[in-house]
Amino acid sequence: MKRIVIKLGTGILAKPGGRSLDTAQFKRLADEFAALAGEGHSVVVVSSGAVTAGVSAMGLPDRPTDLPGKQACASVGQPLLIREFERNLSRHGLHAAQLLLTHDDIDSRKRRINARNTLERLLAARTVVPIFNENDSVAVEELNFGDNDRLSAEIALLVGADLLIILTSADGVLDSERRRVPLIREIDSAFALVLPEKGANSIGGMAAKLTAVKIAVTGGVETVIADGRLQGGVLAAAHGEDVGTRFPAPKKRTSRRS
Repeated sequence: MKRIVIKLGTGILAKPGGRSLDTAQFKRLADEFAALAGEGHSVVVVSSGAVTAGVSAMGLPDRPTDLPGKQACASVGQPLLIREFERNLSRHGLHAAQLLLTHDDIDSRKRRINARNTLERLLAARTVVPIFNENDSVAVEELNFGDNDRLSAEIALLVGADLLIILTSADGVLDSERRRVPLIREIDSAFALVLPEKGANSIGGMAAKLTAVKIAVTGGVETVIADGRLQGGVLAAAHGEDVGTRFPAPKKRTSRRS
């Protein structure tokens, strides 16, 4: 049995244009999460998408570009985001638990321990899928830079994950000829492959994802960057199949309880 953290970017949860959530995606992803849970694995999700949900709910023509506008959308959209997860997970007898954090919560030893204790209790229930997001109504870092990429790596270390799966709009890391690189052992070498482009609804781009990978792998968590719209992609990545780009981690790790 593994502990698997799955990061969902805005681009794979939004419809084209980024003004509303893609409900079909939530159903498909929930089906795959439930399949992993049925195999005995613990699934933890780090999900973006609150701003997108808020854009639709507030009737705005486009995603705001100003920070107060983004935070307002996130405040309205976060309950709607969790409702989509709960609605689809409940079909499998599972429930979504909402956890909103900032990087300050991770950096504070006391708050980090409290978050970890809560998470351990939720995972012990076996019928709960914790859903993390940054507390966008008060924090700004992920809104402007990383789209929860770094947060997903920090959560993977917090929970003592065996695997972090970062789902994005790309097949994985691509080489200079736009071919997928299936395995990268030296994370620093991957940064040379990054092109200055990203999906229309993405925030951080591949560079932010590789920075998150470096945090996770350095902490002993194997990581995969994979296509978030690939049918069965989550299960394939969790089962070690050849999807996306895999970043092995050192075999020696500290205890997940430390």
